Amino acid sequence: MRHYPRPLRLALCSCFSFALVLSAQEKSALKSRARDLGVPFDGMPGPLNAITDVSGVTVGHTTLISGVGKLQVGKGPVRTGVTAVLPRGKDSMNNPVFAGWWSLNGNGEMTGTTWVEESGFLEGPVMITNTHSVGVVRDAVIQWRVAHGQPDPTSYWWSLPVVAETWDGWLNDINGFHVKPEHALHAIDSAQSGPVEEGSVGGGTGMICNEFKGGIGTASRKLDAKFGGYTVGVLVQCNYGVRPNLRIAGVPVGKEIPEDPAYASTSFSELDRGSIIVVVATDAPLVSHQLKRLARRVSLGLGRNGSISGNGSGDIFIAFSTANPGAGAAGHVVDLKMLPNDQLDPVFAATVQATEEAVINAMVAAETMTGIENHKVIALPHDKLREVLKKYNRLAP
Repeated sequence: MRHYPRPLRLALCSCFSFALVLSAQEKSALKSRARDLGVPFDGMPGPLNAITDVSGVTVGHTTLISGVGKLQVGKGPVRTGVTAVLPRGKDSMNNPVFAGWWSLNGNGEMTGTTWVEESGFLEGPVMITNTHSVGVVRDAVIQWRVAHGQPDPTSYWWSLPVVAETWDGWLNDINGFHVKPEHALHAIDSAQSGPVEEGSVGGGTGMICNEFKGGIGTASRKLDAKFGGYTVGVLVQCNYGVRPNLRIAGVPVGKEIPEDPAYASTSFSELDRGSIIVVVATDAPLVSHQLKRLARRVSLGLGRNGSISGNGSGDIFIAFSTANPGAGAAGHVVDLKMLPNDQLDPVFAATVQATEEAVINAMVAAETMTGIENHKVIALPHDKLREVLKKYNRLAP
């Protein structure tokens, strides 16, 4: 049996009681989401209000949490992990999807995007982790692809995985290199459809957003039948922003709840630093240049929440379409479907709306966390959020 670190063993071992071992669906059901608190959003979500509303998309997490107190590099405290998004589930390696990517501000990393830009395809999963674990996760994805090569591992010679990052060094022993290949492999192998666990999980475990606790969030939009009935889903790993800029449903929540901002004792407390990675999925039949246009619209969703995409922020987005299965075939001419450009506006709007909500879902789901050197980052207080929304007449019934 492979020996995982204890936090991962708690997540994997079926011998623990129900109180300790919960599925992603069960964990998701226990957490409030932004709509549960009365936050109003535009657009109609899908059944799960998650990226997995796009048929075939699966999501997996590995969450690593251990240790308390003083930083001991290589020992902890550990507050990190890996998240995997698979466009076509386990068939993602052998059935590429059209994709496009966009960097709003490039103080960050998303590997493999040069080939996404050149080829127009995403081959394999999108992985998200912490800044100093990009390399090990990238190598693990190659290991996974070789192991699943067809017809046999020796037939698979080449890979440029897509791996993105945000920095969790305020809470996590980031130079301890605690993310190992088996953690990336577990995130891929455990990926599933259905509800997506949000907040301080996976790659988002140690992340901070608008100086509240951040992490993983997701949302979706279902287009009206007259616009094709397509679905757009978004997943974010949010780690950006300063408190005064935060707006929720148009309300200056950050200014109304100024207490206990992260980084308050530092020389860079007023700088907009951090990053956000956004993955957009849709079943609308879009090709690569249209998906690049879709990825750009993520910027407008972040703007609704007050982001200025500061100099120190890595704001990098990728969008893919699960339509046109078999489009990556090499041996014959492929027939494609493509939504006309004149019909893209509803898809653009859905992307903006789902991005806005996914970020707030991440912040609502996240819980207060204390990490290295007893750095404490508070969660967005639900009661105060409702009070502020009510004050501005923005609290949904």
